[in-house]
Amino acid sequence: MDEGLRIIISGGGTGGHIFPAVSIANAIKAQHPGARILFVGALGRMEMQRVPQAGYEIKGLPICGFDRKNPLKNIKVLFKIWQSQRMARRILRDFRPMAAVGVGGYASGPTLNEAARMGIPCLIQEQNSYAGVTNKLLAKKAARICVAYEGMERFFPADKIMLTGNPVRQSLLSTKLSRAEALASFGLKDGSKTILIVGGSLGARTMNECVLGHLGEIAASGVQFIWQTGKYYSNHIASELERLGKPQNLCVTDFIADMGAAYRAADLVISRAGAGSISEFCLVGKPAILVPSPNVAEDHQTKNAMALVAKDAALCVSDADAPAKAIALALQTVADEARLASLAANIKALAKSDAADTIAREVVRLAQGGKA
Repeated sequence: MDEGLRIIISGGGTGGHIFPAVSIANAIKAQHPGARILFVGALGRMEMQRVPQAGYEIKGLPICGFDRKNPLKNIKVLFKIWQSQRMARRILRDFRPMAAVGVGGYASGPTLNEAARMGIPCLIQEQNSYAGVTNKLLAKKAARICVAYEGMERFFPADKIMLTGNPVRQSLLSTKLSRAEALASFGLKDGSKTILIVGGSLGARTMNECVLGHLGEIAASGVQFIWQTGKYYSNHIASELERLGKPQNLCVTDFIADMGAAYRAADLVISRAGAGSISEFCLVGKPAILVPSPNVAEDHQTKNAMALVAKDAALCVSDADAPAKAIALALQTVADEARLASLAANIKALAKSDAADTIAREVVRLAQGGKA
């Protein structure tokens, strides 16, 4: 059966869509080594690079989002949607998939719409606690909807929902470094509390302002910091640290390649509240202070964060308050052993470590006509 198993996976745009998609593909290949997997993404988006780097073929569609500020430009957008639907139909006819997976993002719309029209069973995976527009539109046509949060019946038909959790990068769980070795890889010493600050691969201005505005408190704290600035901001921050002085207990890097080591080293994380990041914190049992980005659709990061706060599994500071309050809250929290232990236990209880395997099995079940 492996040799004839053909699966299409579509979506992307951000790492929060791409990492789960690749994890699902890896799980399918682990269960069925002979399976053929084809990705469909949006031309010009990051999946067109990240997916081939992960070892999979990808086809690109000219799809893009609507321009809400300039409605006249949407005439061109409508043409690209029509063009993408035609291209998706051709890709599906050529590849003849037995099931199609949508992870959200522009490309998953035309791909799964056409797949459903052709009678190909479809599965969608929703990462957030507040469903994205594309997945909400696709829900009626999907055979199965895999979600990471409870209460998603307000967006999707209850009989199609499967609570699986979010697939994450497998490498996070496979690190064999001890805490001391992980700290040493960042030039830090064992024996001191350590706070990790991340704002995504490109960085986040608010997260960086949290640090730059409190260098004095950081230097005097006795706590170590690992600070991922993001490549976009790295030159500016380097010049600012040269002007203001860099504390010895602050490790600064534009990008962290080994997040498994970073999590192993950290006692507490300050981070945006993307669904993928939250799923990682759950799996590694890492206490977190979440700073939701206000620049995302339907403010879904705040909803993600509050779902954890409601279970006392994370702390939350608004984007507006973070530059003034986040570092002080982090230093207070990291010094409270009982609070750290409680947050770690509560967030760990939300983890679903087999999400990718569970989703992969469901995809294959659908591909085989619903048979176990």
